[in-house]
Amino acid sequence: MPDEWSLRRLLGLGAAGSAPASASAADRPTPPIDVQALVDRIDDPVLVIDARKRVELANRAARDFLGLHIVGEDVRLAIRHPAASALLGSDSAGAAVQTIDLVGFGQGDRRWELRLEPMGERRVVRLIDRTEARAAERMRVDFVANASHELRTPLTTLLGFIETLEGPAADDEQARRRFLGIMRAEGERMKQLIDELMSLSRIEAEKHSAPTAAVDLVALARDVGSGLSLQLESGGRQLVIDSAADVPAVAGDHGQLQQLLSNLIANAIKYGRKDTPITVRIRPSGEAVQLSVEDEGEGIPPEHLPRLTERFYRVDPGRSRALGGTGLGLAIVKHIAERHRGRLEISSVVGKGTRVMVTLPAMPGNQ
Repeated sequence: MPDEWSLRRLLGLGAAGSAPASASAADRPTPPIDVQALVDRIDDPVLVIDARKRVELANRAARDFLGLHIVGEDVRLAIRHPAASALLGSDSAGAAVQTIDLVGFGQGDRRWELRLEPMGERRVVRLIDRTEARAAERMRVDFVANASHELRTPLTTLLGFIETLEGPAADDEQARRRFLGIMRAEGERMKQLIDELMSLSRIEAEKHSAPTAAVDLVALARDVGSGLSLQLESGGRQLVIDSAADVPAVAGDHGQLQQLLSNLIANAIKYGRKDTPITVRIRPSGEAVQLSVEDEGEGIPPEHLPRLTERFYRVDPGRSRALGGTGLGLAIVKHIAERHRGRLEISSVVGKGTRVMVTLPAMPGNQ
């Protein structure tokens, strides 16, 4: 942190020309600068308050956030929050930087950090929006808790059946066969969950490098449909690929786009009605390609739509687990779309069905 004289010179405060005796010629005061223009370039709200606790200077971000009237006003009236008032009203600020969290300050459920820095007889107040950082931390904590829960459930089942097979059912051939079948299913469930967690981790690690290989989405949709043919047939389903004649290749990662399509079609198989078609539509759209997967099923109530891409979020947890869902499918689809610099949209009508559309950039020169 610069010394007090440097801060005074930077902000244009204090006696003109009062440089420390030890300062070299290069460090001596420079011609006056436009302090207001300087602080207006700072994105965070910044206030300078005087010894009477009045706002002496406020940058543009502070005026926009707190109001134009704050200059000249008591800072406790400018920042109306109990924790802020207690800190800013204290006369024992000392020489150290102090920070506090402001919860419920401003519009919405936002979290702010207030930093109070002494500067001679004045003090500098800076408000830093920590909402996104706190939300990311909360998501991380929730993710660890949810992943632990999802793994613990099948693991507990496995251990319970192993204990039974080692004890009461050791000589019961019928029970052994039944329990081994359940154990295999639970083991496969754990493997699928771990595979999807690792896949999600890899996709996130690569999100800053956009893929550049040419991928034919029409051919890819046919390949994915062939791979899911047994699941389609078991429900009397038919995969309809409705594509335009002039669909350009997209710039993509073949493996990830295959996973995206597999997840979307598998979801349509799980949640659509039996003996109804699943339609994959592929159309050029300007410099992009639109890929949509549509089912005819129960649909999704509108209040659930904004949360569908959250990790482990399920509209009906019991039904999803019974159908083998991990709650990560649409989260993976969302991250693949983002890595490809694409856009994901989900629409649904209760009683009719759901459409998931992904818009992906076309290969340059192929539009």
